[in-house]
Amino acid sequence: AGPPSYATFSPPMKRIPVHAASANYTVLCARGLLSRLGTALSGLDTPTGIFILSSPRVWRHCRRRLLSGLRPHRCRVLLFDDRERSKTLRTVESLARRLVRAGADRRSLLLAVGGGVVGDVAGFVAASYLRGVALVHVPTTLVAQVDSAIGGKTGVNLPEGKNLIGAFYQPRLVALDPDALRTLPPRQYRSGLFEVIKYGVIGDPPLFRYLENRLDALL
Repeated sequence: AGPPSYATFSPPMKRIPVHAASANYTVLCARGLLSRLGTALSGLDTPTGIFILSSPRVWRHCRRRLLSGLRPHRCRVLLFDDRERSKTLRTVESLARRLVRAGADRRSLLLAVGGGVVGDVAGFVAASYLRGVALVHVPTTLVAQVDSAIGGKTGVNLPEGKNLIGAFYQPRLVALDPDALRTLPPRQYRSGLFEVIKYGVIGDPPLFRYLENRLDALL
């Protein structure tokens, strides 16, 4: 039947193409996208199973919307601690073994739902499990939506330093729902906004002026 027509979504869907050296993919952005994620995924190859990797606190906020949006797909949920101290090879091994026990195969799809730690860990699991399985990012923090979920950087920490073990592994799709940011603490929202400001300073003067003129409204 071909990929879905995202133009029919209400509210409208914004499509942003990403061209990376190893793969091309699309970033989709729309309010309420969590509740319509199944339609967004219909443009991909049909997976043998969908495995949601998330944290308990993120899952508590988005569980109902996400599962509603993924019907009629059958999903397995694997939750893990999303604090920085859990961004380790031990967590990767634990998730990989849970995937084996759950029957995940080479045509499975991993859905990374959460902030930067979830995306980094789930991305590295996807890159290494069975030498690579399909990955979709559903970032739920502003930093993840504008930075860590895009570009394919994955990895975990060692006692000797951050992100010393990892891989560049591009997702098949990134699905951004601004409504997911409503539950963010103000400090996390501001941290994400600082990243956007930094992009304006680095290479986008119109973006920087836009932020400068509308900062109070954005806050």
